[in-house]
Amino acid sequence: MSPDLRPGPASLWRATVDGPPPTYPPLPGDRDADVVIVGAGYTGLWTAYYLAEADPSLRIVVLDKEYVGFGASGRNGGWCSAIYPASMRRVSALAGRDAAIRMQRAMNGTVLEVGAVAEAEGIECGFRAGGYASVARNEAQLARSQAEAAGWAAYGMSDQLTLLGQVEASNRVRATGVLGGTYTPHCAALQPFSLVVGLGTAVARRGVTIHEGTEVIGIEQGRVTTTRGVVRADVVVRATEGFTPTLPGVHRSVVPMYSLMVATEPFSDDLWGQIGLAERETFSDKRHLRIYGQRTADGRIAFGGRGAPYHWGSSVRPEHDVDDRVHAMLRRILVELFPALGGVRFTHAWGGNLGIPRDWTPSVTFDAATGLAQAGGYVGDGVATANLAGRMLRDAILRTSGSELLDLPLYGHRSRAWEPEPLRWTGVNAVTALFSAADRTEARTGRPSRAAARFWRTLGH
Repeated sequence: MSPDLRPGPASLWRATVDGPPPTYPPLPGDRDADVVIVGAGYTGLWTAYYLAEADPSLRIVVLDKEYVGFGASGRNGGWCSAIYPASMRRVSALAGRDAAIRMQRAMNGTVLEVGAVAEAEGIECGFRAGGYASVARNEAQLARSQAEAAGWAAYGMSDQLTLLGQVEASNRVRATGVLGGTYTPHCAALQPFSLVVGLGTAVARRGVTIHEGTEVIGIEQGRVTTTRGVVRADVVVRATEGFTPTLPGVHRSVVPMYSLMVATEPFSDDLWGQIGLAERETFSDKRHLRIYGQRTADGRIAFGGRGAPYHWGSSVRPEHDVDDRVHAMLRRILVELFPALGGVRFTHAWGGNLGIPRDWTPSVTFDAATGLAQAGGYVGDGVATANLAGRMLRDAILRTSGSELLDLPLYGHRSRAWEPEPLRWTGVNAVTALFSAADRTEARTGRPSRAAARFWRTLGH
């Protein structure tokens, strides 16, 4: 590995990937290309993959300050989920009911697309489409489960989400205090770092040039300036997600929020019998301050959640990847969910940032006049959404006639900028505190939090 590349956080995914990942040389100096992509994560690599597949003659260059999968693509919870960050209500308000339904159907299909490409390219990433089960552990959470199922039914999509009774929910996720929950088949568990490394190999095999250890300091029409040279190209794609605030001119486009994770050692089949997750369902409960987990292919639980603070000035630093308080909280929550894990050793703790736009709605844009494109703002649900974004950018850049993807409301959406400091710091951390307080109140009283409901209404969700 190049000495310019930081080793990154001690994530389970990077520590257990099969063999050392391939490395790619830094940019050797100025060069020309047809398309230059900034960011070697899912968005950048899926875009490169589909462009190279559609037109092998394209000269495509992918640049990354660190290495393939350094950011959220290599550190996330490993949910390839059809969850779209903007609610059906929000999408309907922006683009209409039919568009919202088409958007969700496209997300469902994207989960299958990721699995199909992984199989076709020989990417061993433990892809298992076991669905997603979310349990309700108090009356307020149960009410949200019921409202969620009713909401899908109102859009004629009862097949999207099944309301689970107490026995059905407990059979899938044998957590404490389960009253019911929901289940959707449209989610797969996977090893995220293996997927992104495999994508890097697949695009390189198609003639795409990847340069690691190459810091981008400027993006403008027709050129990307790095510390190692300039890449000139007709099309410039920004695919930087939570690292976007480190670039000039886009500091307030997304907020980099940190989500942290822990992982257990592998444990026995007998203990798994007490936990459930027999189909490797991804799992959570219905609290506001989100938690998420999966049964890994090697028999561990990888478990994460929100709760880390937003750092002043949209700061993105390696020291934010670890927070002893939040990691201890995650270990405590997991054992509260599954007391049988009380004697199991936790082996890894890590974290990373994700990009949240001001309206919590992701976007894909391309300006044919300037050649500037971008995609992101996935609010932590980017494993599948980035694949869809890559296919959209392919169609936009290649001017694909009659593309149905470019009629989806994800394409062309623009979020307004976040407020300047100190409003940004105050507001974002206040929302985290609000969600935490709402969860405590609901656990104590069983009544839904009015304050949390008001927050979502202000965003149109």
